[in-house]
Parts: sequence; structure tokens; C-alpha cells
Amino acid sequence: MIGETGTGCGVGLAWLAAGARPGARLVSVEQDAHRASLAAQVFLDHPQVSVICGDWQEIYPHGPYDLLVLDGGGQGKSGEQPADPHRLLRSGGMLVIDDLTPARHWPPRFDGAVDQARMHWLDHPGLDAAELRLAPDLAALVATRRFGETSGTADH
Repeated sequence: MIGETGTGCGVGLAWLAAGARPGARLVSVEQDAHRASLAAQVFLDHPQVSVICGDWQEIYPHGPYDLLVLDGGGQGKSGEQPADPHRLLRSGGMLVIDDLTPARHWPPRFDGAVDQARMHWLDHPGLDAAELRLAPDLAALVATRRFGETSGTADH
């Protein structure tokens, strides 16, 4: 199972679908109705791909995921409630959050203050997480849900 928030017009989803193993299912959520419709049309002939129009939290009922990309909500940026990795990831599942400014100090800062969203993921007790610098001005956070970490929900 592969999940994504923030489908946009489907470019990232196409990349995920192209790299997915045969039999993998992909679910992506886009809040903008026009973009969700465009992306759904792109994947019309791909029954393993579902595009849902709605708030990022619509990703929850379709999990747990082996890979989850939080690009359009759920990151905890701008004071939003961050996604719950125990509900969304299988044991050993991977989480990706991109479009971060690379951290140059510890603790990481953004706009002059400690980056609470990034610290949430880096310090999360159920995850092993690291920041990867992709370019001088771009970083991504990659995390794995710890194996055997209990959450109160069953892994499928």
C-alpha cells in the first residue's frame, strides 16, 4: 500500500506508480476538486490507483501503508495536527516529508524559531527518522515505523 497527500495534477503519484511493485495499490488525496479530477482522469486506466478529493485526513481509512508521502497535509507544518504514524504506517513502513529547508543548526529552525513540525518527526518515539539534504536549499525527512512498535491497531 502506497499513500500520498497532495496529489496536485498527479506528477508525484505517476512517479510512485511507475516504481511500485505489481499488485501494489496507491491512494492519493487532493483537496482541490479540479486538480483531483484531472489526476483521476490521468489514472483512469490504472485500477490500482485511486485519487480521492478531500482533506488530507481522508488518507486514514485506506491504510495502513508501506510507504506514505505527506506532501499535501499531515506534516504538522503551520500548526496543523501532524498525521499519526501508528494509524497510518505498518510496522516497518516508511514515511517521506519533502519540501523542507535544510537544517543548518540543532535544533532545526524555521523562520527564526525551533521547527516544531520537523522536531515532531525527528523525535517521534515510534519512528527512526533522518533528514536528507537533496540540494543546498532543499531537504526531505525520511522515517521508518519501528518494527514491533505497538499502536493499539493491528497491522494488516
